[in-house]
Amino acid sequence: MNQIPLLSLIADLADDVRNPAMMWQIGAILASVILGWALAHGLRAAFVRNTQAPTAEHFGIESFMRVLTPALIAGLMAVAQYFLSKSQHVHALSVALPLCSSLALIRFGFYMLRKVFARHGQVGAALVTFEKVFALLVWLAVALYITGLWPDLFEYLDQTTLPLGKHKVSVATILQAIVSVAVLLMLAMWAGATLEDRLMKLSGMHSSLRVVMARMARAVLILLAVLLSLSLVGIDLTVLSVFGGALGVGLGLGLQKIASNYVSGFIILLDRSLSIGDMITVDKYSGRVTQINTRYTVLQGLDGIESIVPNEMFIAGAVQNSSLSNRNLALSTQVSVAYESDLEAVLVMLVAAAASVARVATEPAPSATLLRFGADGLDLQVGFWISDPENGRGGVTSDVNRAIWHALKASNVSVPFPQREVRIVGAPAGAGAFAAEAGGAPGAAPGVVPG
Repeated sequence: MNQIPLLSLIADLADDVRNPAMMWQIGAILASVILGWALAHGLRAAFVRNTQAPTAEHFGIESFMRVLTPALIAGLMAVAQYFLSKSQHVHALSVALPLCSSLALIRFGFYMLRKVFARHGQVGAALVTFEKVFALLVWLAVALYITGLWPDLFEYLDQTTLPLGKHKVSVATILQAIVSVAVLLMLAMWAGATLEDRLMKLSGMHSSLRVVMARMARAVLILLAVLLSLSLVGIDLTVLSVFGGALGVGLGLGLQKIASNYVSGFIILLDRSLSIGDMITVDKYSGRVTQINTRYTVLQGLDGIESIVPNEMFIAGAVQNSSLSNRNLALSTQVSVAYESDLEAVLVMLVAAAASVARVATEPAPSATLLRFGADGLDLQVGFWISDPENGRGGVTSDVNRAIWHALKASNVSVPFPQREVRIVGAPAGAGAFAAEAGGAPGAAPGVVPG
């Protein structure tokens, strides 16, 4: 019985081959392929020409063009099938059209999956495996449709029932429910990801407001997709009241932290206390904010290590934000010069050396002050400001220290180092005394140098 539809299809194709009108179908298929490829290639070239740089939008268009090619070919085949069916049999087109349509469906599924689940363009092994399973299922469905076995299979699934409580549900209904829920959720997540990409490109809106709008829009879309899916399946939405009560009990008993983190995430996004790119310090974590999610925030330290910090910590504890309302950050370094140095000339020299560093801000300007009269020389402090705290402090401080060192060496200004006189108790006067430089190597030649 299962071979009858397949044998019928083979017989119909054999009849078409013996009919001279078969050339019209072959010509229509070839013309559809060539014209569809040419149209897709022209559209791709137009989009690439309008895009100056290889941005994320450019790569997204390139990916969608891979979907557009088989979709255009299938559309042209459908038009050819409609007109040729009025005058002849179109069994060859009836086979070619589902094959091309299935290829478009598979590529569209891949496009949506990677748009939703692929992070930064990286495709994981699990996603690749799921794509292979999806493609296999689509090709299997097409094979059943072409061979005519699909109606028999659907009838068998519809007559097979499974007991669910007091009711019996057919396998076909369960599969339809799974497919409808999966498709609607995928469309909702894809629409949310697309909307988020659009919102992130709005330069006139605060970054935190863009993030919270994107998160709320995605949550609303997913909620609507779930509710619509349940309605299509035939589930009464009033049963959600029981689920809502169970969720409330769960939040009260064991999910306080999770709920607190989610609520804290929306508070952070709404009050704009943190923004992507800010340099912050919370508890023992410090770094630049790279992501603000509804449950956690990602901080990337200057050493490249990323810390996933729960949002509750930003609400319950103190947070240092280097770029909340003013991005200027004050830094300082210290240096000592000999007492016989020209103090006023050295202070001017230090200011000029700090100002020569590219990252040092010109307003407020660097300054140099006499900090104290030290034991070995005059202790001076050089203060300066930077306007890019997200780039770190160590590098610019090192550049300022190097500029100061070169300026002092060029002007022959002496930088004293600590000297101490060590005497051996009980030794004759003038004997056994030597000066040890701080940090000097053991076994250095002894000598008497005033401290």
